[in-house]
Amino acid sequence: MIKGKKIFITGGAGFIGSTLIGQLVEHNKIVAFDNLSRNSLQNKPYKEHPNLKLVVGDVLDYDALAKAMEDSDIIVHCAAIAGIDTVVKNTVNTMRVNMVGSANVLEAASKLEHCDRVVCFSTSEVFGTNAFRSTELDKTSIGKVGEARWTYAVSKLAEEHLAIAYYQDQWLPVTVVRPFNVYGFGQVGEGAIRIFIERALNNKPLKINGDGTQIRAWCYVDDMVRGTLLAMEHPKAVGESFNIGNQRAVTTIYGLANTVIRVLNSKSTIEFVYKEYADVELRIPDVSKAKNLIGFEAKVDLDEGIERTAKYYRKHASS
Repeated sequence: MIKGKKIFITGGAGFIGSTLIGQLVEHNKIVAFDNLSRNSLQNKPYKEHPNLKLVVGDVLDYDALAKAMEDSDIIVHCAAIAGIDTVVKNTVNTMRVNMVGSANVLEAASKLEHCDRVVCFSTSEVFGTNAFRSTELDKTSIGKVGEARWTYAVSKLAEEHLAIAYYQDQWLPVTVVRPFNVYGFGQVGEGAIRIFIERALNNKPLKINGDGTQIRAWCYVDDMVRGTLLAMEHPKAVGESFNIGNQRAVTTIYGLANTVIRVLNSKSTIEFVYKEYADVELRIPDVSKAKNLIGFEAKVDLDEGIERTAKYYRKHASS
């Protein structure tokens, strides 16, 4: 267990960052650095915890970032432009925030007098359109230049290369995690399961892009947080990248919609729509490296994760 540390989390008000705070705030001092474009922290019961300090700022502002990071022991870099609909609307901002912002975080961390660990969030998107049981050593694959979707993957891959370069060149104790389709309570912005659940709870149609045959492996947020905690403190994590996901919770998007309807006993129907952007046909991780090196294994399967998530949104909708 991590105790007695000052932990600096970019994107700390976001979905994963704010959930991570809940596991750390009782025994550590937390600084959440966020521009509040998506604020999941505001709904957390620990938002006013005395160990938590929220600093509103932008990772593109190096001076403000470095000042807020002062005296931190552990850095977790979650901040990014993410979500396909958001990315394709502003590809320039996506590239700037995810590349320049990450460069700022790593440079500021390298200037600290003492740093236990820097954990950088990448993405499973670096594996491209088809990824079956992809390992960390597999070649990354990005779509054609000019396709808006891939600006996110390219920017995150650049972050990965830079993070490992800081480790190799300056011995900065960096670890990279690659989340695979994370969902759960408190998700803000985009996310298929969140949208499906919210609509299913109101018996509204669930809308699927394309024919619904796209295959995904779904990781509940508590599992993602456990993987991140291991990356933050395990000695074997330094200088490594890890797939963090649930390779058992695999289904097509059509199957996912039907599962949500079944688990929630919803009267929703399914509708098929078309959006003009590239999609990922297959994405399933191999997480054996994370299991063997740092002891990570997902515990929450899909039905249970959907039930837990729906419980949150039922409560949130009525509050």
